[in-house]
Amino acid sequence: MSVSFKNPRANHNFQGRTCSIVGVGSYVPERILTNAELEKMVDTSDDWITSRTGIKERRIAAANEFTSDLATKAAERAMKMAGVTAEQIDLIIVATLTPDMPFPSTACLVQRKLGALRATAFDMEAACSGFIYALEIGQQFVMSHTYETVLVIGAEKLSSIVNWKDRNTCVLFGDGAGAAILQHRENSHGLLTSVMGADGNKADLLSMPGGGSACPATPESVANGLHYLRMDGKETFKNAVNAMVSAANEAMRRCEIDITKIKCVIPHQANQRIISAVGERLNTTPEQLFVNLHKYGNTSAASVAIALDEAVSSGKITSGDLVLLVVFGAGLTWGAAVIKW
Repeated sequence: MSVSFKNPRANHNFQGRTCSIVGVGSYVPERILTNAELEKMVDTSDDWITSRTGIKERRIAAANEFTSDLATKAAERAMKMAGVTAEQIDLIIVATLTPDMPFPSTACLVQRKLGALRATAFDMEAACSGFIYALEIGQQFVMSHTYETVLVIGAEKLSSIVNWKDRNTCVLFGDGAGAAILQHRENSHGLLTSVMGADGNKADLLSMPGGGSACPATPESVANGLHYLRMDGKETFKNAVNAMVSAANEAMRRCEIDITKIKCVIPHQANQRIISAVGERLNTTPEQLFVNLHKYGNTSAASVAIALDEAVSSGKITSGDLVLLVVFGAGLTWGAAVIKW
């Protein structure tokens, strides 16, 4: 079915070209951590977790499996779908808040593991909003003719920064990675628009205080748990719903469409209550919303990337469909993107 829409990037003053996602891929670790297992670790229950979050299980990386490993496996699958070799990749962007180490960048480690040695590589960090931020950055390089093939990855090993004694946070997060290959594709609209935002005044709502220049690692910082993530759940929930709905509506407004024209809405997979509230305020149907939260929990920057790959591989998204991605994360950060598949 043909859908009428406006491409906000198409104007006579901009001599760029369109940018499309030509391949997607994802990877999650083999180990499954169920709610029943968590009951033996902290004071919680399957009913408590499910009723408050919608999460039933999450994937946990092995001790010798790092963010760069997850990212590399997701990238290889996206490259296979796109028919792209390592030698063709011009740029690698990894969105993550759990890099293998402070430096070098995880993207450089992925470059080495892929053998993509002619690619420029860097990381960027916008927490759970990272994949949309990275998509927008990557497509700018394609649109400006700077690069032909860009690899964008959202990857996290959140199990490495979770306090497994804090039942309010440890039940929420999982590990995984999702990737996309960006190229110009003739006679295709591709990535139509992206809306991004941030509010640093609320940075303390979701953070990991330790490990940076403001709070370097010391015996005291480790003993005080400053190297684990912390979250004010109630305030984060309220801000997430408002920001995601606003960003999604602005993205659709720019394309001159409404929610009825969107085939698939992929929200950040953080909490079923957030997803349901966003869906209700956007007037989505149950068929439009794609949810895999129950299987993986919150995988931060990997979240919508993994979901996008699963939506495509399951046939939920097919050629010509309009897709809405919408995210929210620490910073605070948020974003939405409309894609013509």
